[in-house]
Amino acid sequence: MKSQAQYRRFRSLLIANRGEIAVRVIRTASAMGLRTVAVYSEADRDAMHVALADEAVLLGPARARDSYLNIARVIEAARQSGAEAVHPGYGFLSENAEFAQACADAGLVFVGPTAEMMIAMGSKSGSKMLMEKAGVPLVPGYHGEAQDEATLTNAADKIGFPVLVKASAGGGGRGMRVVRSAGELAGAITSAKREAKAAFGDDRMLIEKFVDNPRHIEVQVIGDSHGNLLSLFERECTLQRRHQKVIEEAPSPTLDGAGREAVCTAARKAAAAVNYVGAGTIEFVSNGKDVFFIEMNTRLQVEHPVTELITGIDLVEWQLRVAFGEKLPLTQDQIKLNGHAIEARVYAENPHKNFMPSVGRIKTWRMPEASSGLRIDAGYREGDAVSPHYDAMLAKMIAWAPNRDAAIERLNRGLEESDVRGIVTNIPFLSALVTHPAVRANTIDTGFIERELKNLTPAPMAPGDLELCAAATAILVQESRAVFAEPNSPWRTAGWMPVGRRQRAFVFRHAQGTGQEICLHYGNGPAKWSIGEREFAFTFSTTADGGFDLTLDGMKSHIFAVIEGHELYLRTKNGRFDLHWVDPFGGETEEQVGEDKIVAPLPGTVVALLAEEGAMLEKGAPILTLEVMKMEQTLRAPFAGVLKVIKCKVGDIVGEGVELAEIEPLAS
Repeated sequence: MKSQAQYRRFRSLLIANRGEIAVRVIRTASAMGLRTVAVYSEADRDAMHVALADEAVLLGPARARDSYLNIARVIEAARQSGAEAVHPGYGFLSENAEFAQACADAGLVFVGPTAEMMIAMGSKSGSKMLMEKAGVPLVPGYHGEAQDEATLTNAADKIGFPVLVKASAGGGGRGMRVVRSAGELAGAITSAKREAKAAFGDDRMLIEKFVDNPRHIEVQVIGDSHGNLLSLFERECTLQRRHQKVIEEAPSPTLDGAGREAVCTAARKAAAAVNYVGAGTIEFVSNGKDVFFIEMNTRLQVEHPVTELITGIDLVEWQLRVAFGEKLPLTQDQIKLNGHAIEARVYAENPHKNFMPSVGRIKTWRMPEASSGLRIDAGYREGDAVSPHYDAMLAKMIAWAPNRDAAIERLNRGLEESDVRGIVTNIPFLSALVTHPAVRANTIDTGFIERELKNLTPAPMAPGDLELCAAATAILVQESRAVFAEPNSPWRTAGWMPVGRRQRAFVFRHAQGTGQEICLHYGNGPAKWSIGEREFAFTFSTTADGGFDLTLDGMKSHIFAVIEGHELYLRTKNGRFDLHWVDPFGGETEEQVGEDKIVAPLPGTVVALLAEEGAMLEKGAPILTLEVMKMEQTLRAPFAGVLKVIKCKVGDIVGEGVELAEIEPLAS
C-alpha cells in the first residue's frame, strides 16, 4: 500500500489519455476546481479533449507507441505543464505498473493503485494464484510462467477442449481466442501472442476452460488509503462481440438479492487480498448457476456510468478524493441501489462489413439532449477526424429509468434520434440489439451476438413512398434555404407560380434496386408528388432541430435529412435510408476496383502473410492479416482461384485502397 504521504491534495491534473474518457475526467476535475492538462498526438491536435482542457501538451507522432504509450514523454509533459497528478483513464497506460511507478518516482500523484497492486492483480495468471489463496472461486485453467508451446498444449489437453487462450496482460478482447479442438491450438496461440505483443507489449498467455453459454458479471469496487473498501453493486456485460463489451447494464438482471450479495462479497474479498486502493473492477464469468473469478481491472472501466446512475456516485470524483488522501464519503450500508441503467457503446465501424472500423471526418453529429434519464459521454464533435491509429469508440449513450424495460426503451429512443454522418457507425445495430426479444427477456449469453448477427444486421430496407417523397422534399428544403431568404415569398411553396402547371422529376437510386422516379407537380394550385400512378398532396416546414415536418395527404411525419452532393441520408419513422440522387444532367461514372484485387479496407499494418504466391485458394481462404485500430483483420479470398501475386510484406504500413494481392479465378 502507498504510504499516506503519497496521497496528497493537488491543484493540477494531467489526463494521460484521449477521446471520451479524457473528456469525462476533464469535466469532473474542472467541476472540482482543478486545473486540467491534456496530452495529444499529432493526429489529435484538434481533438475535443484538447479543446476542453486548460492546457495541452504535444506528446509526439500519431502512433500510440510514439505518443500515448510513451511513458517518458508523458512524464515530461507533466513536468512541462507543472501538473501535480496524473489520471490514466482506461486503456493505454492505465494498467501499466511501470507507468504508475514512473509517476511516483517523478513525485506525481498517480490517480489509481500502486505499481505493486497492478502487478499483483493486473496479471491474469498472478491474480488467479492470489484468488485461489483467498478462497475466491476460479475457472479451471493454467496460469503458470512457462510459456513454451509444449507446456501450453499439455495444459489445454489436461483442461479439456473447448479452452480460452488469452493474454495475461491487458483486456478488451485483444489477444484472446476460443479454441475448440487440439488442431486449432497452435495457430490460435501464435495469433493471440502476436496481437497481445502489439497491444500490450507482453505476449504471455494463460489457458482456461471455456464456459459454454457464459454470462459476464462484474463488480465495481473502490478503496481508500485508510483501509476502507466498498463494492458499488454489479454490472451485467454479457452482450459482447469478439470478447469486447457492447451493451452493459446495472444491476444485473440475472442475479437475485442473495446472488448479488454473494458476488459483491466475493469481489470485496478479492480486492482485499491486495489491500486495494482506488477504483477497480472484479470480473466474473457465470454458467447460470455459479460464478468464477476471471480477472481484476485495476482502473476505471468504460462502463462505469451505469454504476454512477444507479448509485448517484461520481466515480471520477471519488477517485480524485482517494488520491487526495481523503476517506471514502460513504460506508457500505449507505450505498443504495436506485433503478436500472443501461449503456451502449457507439463505435465508428460498419456492421455490414464485419464491423470493419470506419475512418474519416465527422460531417454530422446529432445526438439527443442529455436529460434526467439520458446521458451522453462523447469524445468527438461535428468536424472531428476519426483516426485509424486508435480505438474506434466515439461515445457512450447511457439511459436510466426506475426499471429495466423503461431504461431499454429510453436508450433505444436515444439511439433512434441519433445521426452521425461522414463515417459509418454501429448505431442501427445497437438499436436492433437492445430491442431484440431475447435481450428484453434476458435469455442471452456472451455468444448471443455472433449467433444472431444476421438478424441484427439485416440488409438496408428499400425506401417506400414516404422516403422518396422525403428525399425529394429534402432537396426542395435545401434549395429554398439557399435561394429564397424571404420567409413570406410564395416561391418558397414548392415552386409556386401565378399561372400554369409545371413538372420536375427526381430519380433516386438505392442499394436494393434500380432508380426510382418521383415527380413534383407545381404551379398555381397545390403542389403534389407522384410516384407512378400514386399522387400525394404535400406541405413541409423546417424545424428547430435541423430537420423538417412533411405532411403527405394530411399525415405529418418528422424527417431528418443530410445531403452531401448527390448522396442523401434520411431518417424517418421507418428507419434510416441512404439514397443517391441521380445527376439529372447525366455523366455519372463509378470507378470500381476489380473483384480479383485484394485491397486494404482501411489504413493498417501488414502483420502476417497466410498464403504463398501460386497457391490454390478456396473461397474464404485467408490471405493476409492487417492490424487496424489495434485489432487484427484477416483478408480472405472472395472466390476460388490462384494467388497470382502478393504486393506487400510483413511490416508494411498501407493506406486505404492500396492493392495488396491479386487472385486469378479458376477457369469455369
